[in-house]
Amino acid sequence: MKRARLRKILIPLAVALFWLGLWELLSLLVGQELLLPSPLQVLRKLYQLAGTAAFWSQTAHSILRVLTGLVSAAVLGLLLAFASHRSKPVRALLSPIMTLVKSTPVASFIVLALVWLGRDVVPVIITGLMVLPVVWANVTEGLAGIDPQLLELAQVYGLPRARLRRRIVLPSVLPSFRAALSSALGLGWKAGIAAEVLTVPRKSIGRMIFESKQYLETTELFAWTVTVILLSLVIERLLLRMVSRIGRRREASHA
Repeated sequence: MKRARLRKILIPLAVALFWLGLWELLSLLVGQELLLPSPLQVLRKLYQLAGTAAFWSQTAHSILRVLTGLVSAAVLGLLLAFASHRSKPVRALLSPIMTLVKSTPVASFIVLALVWLGRDVVPVIITGLMVLPVVWANVTEGLAGIDPQLLELAQVYGLPRARLRRRIVLPSVLPSFRAALSSALGLGWKAGIAAEVLTVPRKSIGRMIFESKQYLETTELFAWTVTVILLSLVIERLLLRMVSRIGRRREASHA
């Protein structure tokens, strides 16, 4: 048991050290911080940025925008999935729209949204558009996978609709919803930050990435990129853990 836990820690650590070592080696070979700063230089810059109030303000605004898009799209995706499951015409109407959203380049949506909407709203909309089709498709499949004989049995025994949803439908949908979030969170986060880079809201990580590129502050650009990666991992872990806890609580309450 201890060996397994130790292996879980050591293997990712060894992989991370390998890539950091390769990054350090390439930085030494290039020999110019402007082109490729070293990991230590990036870490030092990130530490400096984290010591300023502006860093936390810009980060908080970006997180708020992305989370607003994520949560809104997740809720809407669930509602549309249930509507599609109950009505074949609704599913027929929504399917081409969801396919269109998944197939259209993100940059096209960003430009169109910037024409129609304010720049502060665009990252929220873009994040939602990236998440919505994934949630809708996964939850729709999860609903379609419910055993019809189980539903018939529940009706025979006169199980109330509220209890049927709680004991049969939700446990069947929850794994699909979790899988959808796992696939869509990273995509939505990256799309939201990309939208910020192109629309340049007043307070945002995207604005800082844009300005770092514009003024050739490569080390700062890397530091903000590392921030985006770390925040993506943390937000994904927290939200997935939250969904898993909800599932475990439901299972415990029905045990």
